[in-house]
Amino acid sequence: MNNQKSFTLIEILVYITVLAIITVAISSFFLWFIHSNTKVRAMRETLDNTRRAMEIMTYEIKEAKSIYTPTTTSTQLSLETTKHLPEEEKTTYIDFYLCGTRLCLKKESQTPVALTSDRVVVNNLEFLEIATTSTAPSIQINLKIDYKNPTGRPEYRASVNLTSTAALRSY
Repeated sequence: MNNQKSFTLIEILVYITVLAIITVAISSFFLWFIHSNTKVRAMRETLDNTRRAMEIMTYEIKEAKSIYTPTTTSTQLSLETTKHLPEEEKTTYIDFYLCGTRLCLKKESQTPVALTSDRVVVNNLEFLEIATTSTAPSIQINLKIDYKNPTGRPEYRASVNLTSTAALRSY
């Protein structure tokens, strides 16, 4: 009797097939994970930029002394404020507006500062003065930011549309 242990051709083919199926399953899961992670990063970047820009604008509106109407339009908000004062001034002005595809904040006599990163695009910025029963005016902000996606790939498609209202505080 021959006690030599060996594999038959059918056993080898079964092992190779099982190994191939496992490899394809693991590779598919890995590619799905990378795709999902990319989508989550794009969504997070877009949401963080929108939230941060909205928080800064509502904070500055609440702290403002008044709305400076000569330069305020539906796409630019100018505020008179007693914060960030230059030397020997009692009031100063700050502006929120689009500079290209980014949202910018400009303080009087300073260069504009972008509030959004270069990885997102501001597609809608709208300021509406809302009539209220109090003497302090309210501003409604409509802000839509999309993730910059020049290649059109679906995993980089992310968009956030926020609306918020802030009232100037009367001191």
